[in-house]
Amino acid sequence: MRQEDIWDADAAARYDTPGSGVFAPEVLGPTVDRLEQLADGGRALELAVGTGRVAIPLAERGVPVVGIELSQPMVDRLREKAPAEQLPVVVGDMATSRADGQFTLVYLVYNTISNLLTQDQQVECFRNAARHLAPGGCFVIELWVPELRKLPVGTDATVWHTDPSGYIALDTYDVLQQRVVSHHFRFDDSKVARLTRSPHRYIWPSELDLMARLAGFELESRHADWSGARFTADSRSHVSVYRLPS
Repeated sequence: MRQEDIWDADAAARYDTPGSGVFAPEVLGPTVDRLEQLADGGRALELAVGTGRVAIPLAERGVPVVGIELSQPMVDRLREKAPAEQLPVVVGDMATSRADGQFTLVYLVYNTISNLLTQDQQVECFRNAARHLAPGGCFVIELWVPELRKLPVGTDATVWHTDPSGYIALDTYDVLQQRVVSHHFRFDDSKVARLTRSPHRYIWPSELDLMARLAGFELESRHADWSGARFTADSRSHVSVYRLPS
């Protein structure tokens, strides 16, 4: 499964859920608040900008935002909401593509670095972020924590979400290759369910920190969410801020 095949026109059409899910104000508000603070009056670059879920409200706060995005259908969807002069986008791979100028903030939200399926690609993503940043700039990553503690011996799958309205999500793990495939089942009263899948390479926080060091970053902070909750052994995700020396 190639990422450009997963994030096709159909996926782009279904991605936006205004007011609910990751578009809910209680989810999106703290994200934009924190990123605005970290931009510190400078320019921001969003890797894997998607349909502009975070970039558009951040730009509306007065932060100049540029995006990099692999999927042309996702960019087309973004363009229905924001013109190029408001939010320029480079179509390309987040690990290698370049945007013009320097930035004070580069960020990756909602687990997107795991879409890069090798350790080498993930390391290159850190290096690409560093290339775009001015001295003292920061790279922010939102990422889930692998739930391997939920895997009994001989089991390679976990159900991580169920919704009586018609949604089940489960992950299948290949612990040897450090890979996960997320399976999303959506169903109604008919006999047919809709399945979408996406592959990921999961990353432990300690491995992420080493990738950052290889690119010249230092870990500045790690919290369990965008509001600054304490990160613990039971946290299901984290927001990590890495900074270049000034």
